[in-house]
Amino acid sequence: MHRRTRLALGAGLLLALGPVTVVNRADPPGFIDDFRWTSDDPSFGGWSGLEITDAGRHLVALSDRGAWVEADISRDPQGRIERITTAPVRGLNGISGTPMPPDSRDSEGLAIAADGTAYVSFEGPARVMRFPGLGESGTLLPSAPDFVELLPNGSLESLAVDAEGTLYTLPEETPRSDGLTPLFRFRNGVWDRPWFLPVDATFYPAGADIGPDGRLYVIERQFRGLAGFVSRLRRFTFGAERVLPGETLFTSDAGRFGNLESVAVWRAADGGLRATMVSDDNFIDPRGTELVEVRLPD
Repeated sequence: MHRRTRLALGAGLLLALGPVTVVNRADPPGFIDDFRWTSDDPSFGGWSGLEITDAGRHLVALSDRGAWVEADISRDPQGRIERITTAPVRGLNGISGTPMPPDSRDSEGLAIAADGTAYVSFEGPARVMRFPGLGESGTLLPSAPDFVELLPNGSLESLAVDAEGTLYTLPEETPRSDGLTPLFRFRNGVWDRPWFLPVDATFYPAGADIGPDGRLYVIERQFRGLAGFVSRLRRFTFGAERVLPGETLFTSDAGRFGNLESVAVWRAADGGLRATMVSDDNFIDPRGTELVEVRLPD
């Protein structure tokens, strides 16, 4: 049984048994808000990728069922979300311009470049597609030879793009046994593997973003059974080191949030860095979709 399947079954059992009391569910450092994002659209949910633009006033989200949605965000004077106006959920188109078949639309990571080009990473098989716009037909990027070594249900969960249009992706489960996971880079039409990130056996990378500061942010999750999910946000600075040292920005208490699967880092109107994380409700979590926002240190 794949780890993702076990995680989904465990989460379903947790929901069936009801919430478990946690003595201390502290807010992470810089916590702003935990907003419940809702929609009457039956296709709404399962969000696994996220992009935030326009100083926090616009978002694009990607589900793990080959669908995407746009929304406008209204905020109060303190920057907290007041209201979200959500457009209809739309399906991704394949290479032929027709909707993707169910067996090939396990879309997980979303990255939108400065020119509006959108990139989506998939699991099973591991691949990345380019879309001139998410409503248009996609094309396949060349595949990295190492992609074939990745587990079908633990591969390209995360995707990020920098200001120059360079892509970065890393697998949810590392194929290595030395406590490192490869960070793949795509530029000039070629994938390479210039860096590794240190990982442990209990946290799994679920989403990534390149912030406006040029650093790599990775949201990781750990499932603790009936206690729920633990989320961890780490930041990495690109440098000459083969293994990038990471800075842990926060680790949440078990059960404080749902299954946070993606992170978008953006700069607010006051110049400060913000991170928005979205939960995957698997279409069964009674809490629905959470948008968790925190202030980040520079």
